[in-house]
Amino acid sequence: MNNKVPNNKAWLLVLPMLVLVAFSAIIPLMTVVNYSVQDVLGPNARFFTGTEWFESMLNDSALQAAFLRQISFSLIILAIQIPLGIGIALIMPKRGWQASAVLILITLPLLIPWNVVGSIWQIFTRGDIGLMGWGLRELGVDYNITRNAGDAWVTIVLMDVWHWTPLVAMLCYSGLRSIPEAYYQAARIDRASKWAVFRYIQLPKLTNVLVIAVLLRFMHSFMIYAEPFVLTGGGPGSATTFLSQSLTTMAVGQQDLGPSAAFSLIYFLVILLVSWVFYTTIMHMQKDKHPHGGA
Repeated sequence: MNNKVPNNKAWLLVLPMLVLVAFSAIIPLMTVVNYSVQDVLGPNARFFTGTEWFESMLNDSALQAAFLRQISFSLIILAIQIPLGIGIALIMPKRGWQASAVLILITLPLLIPWNVVGSIWQIFTRGDIGLMGWGLRELGVDYNITRNAGDAWVTIVLMDVWHWTPLVAMLCYSGLRSIPEAYYQAARIDRASKWAVFRYIQLPKLTNVLVIAVLLRFMHSFMIYAEPFVLTGGGPGSATTFLSQSLTTMAVGQQDLGPSAAFSLIYFLVILLVSWVFYTTIMHMQKDKHPHGGA
């Protein structure tokens, strides 16, 4: 019999991380849960409300409209940035100084803070001093993000594509670089076309990378706040008011702690649920392609 006593001292190594996670995630989350079931009238005036705030938030027509705008924005972003990121990665140089130069240039938008991105595009789209706004005006295009909801939406999508497509391209580029050269040699021997190489070699090998790219881009696009807030302020009207801005207005502007806490939990659960659906769907697709665990 093996009477060896297990050594649990290894847990001491992860204890600092567990404490950090507790203070940075678990305790704040429990605080939000606590506020979500109370009506906070003052420091010592709190009343238990149960699920009242959750029902109120789910039936709020303004929040329902903001949710539909948020989902639409995230789906548009994914539909543009994932194919575009793959295409950029495919045409990027594979080696030499050109590869290093392109990698540096393509990552520059990622280094710009989110609120600064909104300021850049706000200036860029102005008809009096902005290059894009002035150019469209000279072409006879009636472009104004403060009056036209369509113009505001197109501008926010373009801004997000410019800012975050490099992340998708970088992830896809790293996935392409990890493919062994032997696969390409076999494709050249079989005289496979570029489309066949992409369809049967590169795209299957990019599956895991694309899962990460989709999840990262969905989670961030679903939580976007600074860029559209600086660019349009949620306007014109409420055309570009997303969930994050509605939550901030409720929690900070109106000081409605109970409803905003319930809203933030619903917000968190939606992100968690949709991310799980994305992940399981893509993993099932991958298993269907390789039912026996083959590459």
